[in-house]
Amino acid sequence: MKPTHLTLICHARTEAQRVGRFAMDDEALRDPPSLLTDLPATARYLMAPELRSRQTAEGLNATVDEGLRDCDLGSWKGIPLKQLDENTLRVWLCDPQASPHGGESIAMLCERVATWMDTALTPGEWVAITHPFVIRAAMLHALGAPFESFHRIDMPPLARVCLSYYGQWRLQLG
Repeated sequence: MKPTHLTLICHARTEAQRVGRFAMDDEALRDPPSLLTDLPATARYLMAPELRSRQTAEGLNATVDEGLRDCDLGSWKGIPLKQLDENTLRVWLCDPQASPHGGESIAMLCERVATWMDTALTPGEWVAITHPFVIRAAMLHALGAPFESFHRIDMPPLARVCLSYYGQWRLQLG
C-alpha cells in the first residue's frame, strides 16, 4: 500500500482575522501572498471554494474541492466576536454539538472533514489550501482527539500541517 501525504495550508490573513470577526463567504484578502515556492512539484493541489483560499492558492494550479469549504457559521458571518452574547458564545465554545448561529456545528464540521480525509484522497502527495477550522478538524481526526479539543488549537495564516496515512492517519512534525 502506498501512503497518502497531505499538507494543509491555512489561507492568508483576512481583514476578519485582523479585527476579530467571523469571515463572510467571499471575503477577499487584503494582501494576497506570493505563496509557497517550496512546495513539491509532484503534488496534486486542492483549494477550498471561498475567495480567500482561491487567492492564497493563486499560481498553484489547484482544483476547488467542496470538502475543504469553511464551517458554515450561519447568522454569525461577518459578526465581530465582541458583539455576540457572552453566554451564547460560551455554549458554542464548550459544546461541539451546538450551532446557535443556525449553521454547522463543530461536530458536524469535524465529521465532514473526517469523511473527506478518509474517502476523497488517493495515495500520493496532496497540498490543500483551506481554513483554520478545517485544519483543526483534520488534526482532531488524525489524532483521534475529542471534538471538545477543537478550540484549543490556534491556526495562524499560512500555517502548515502535515498529515500522512498508511493504515491510519498520523500528524507529521518537522
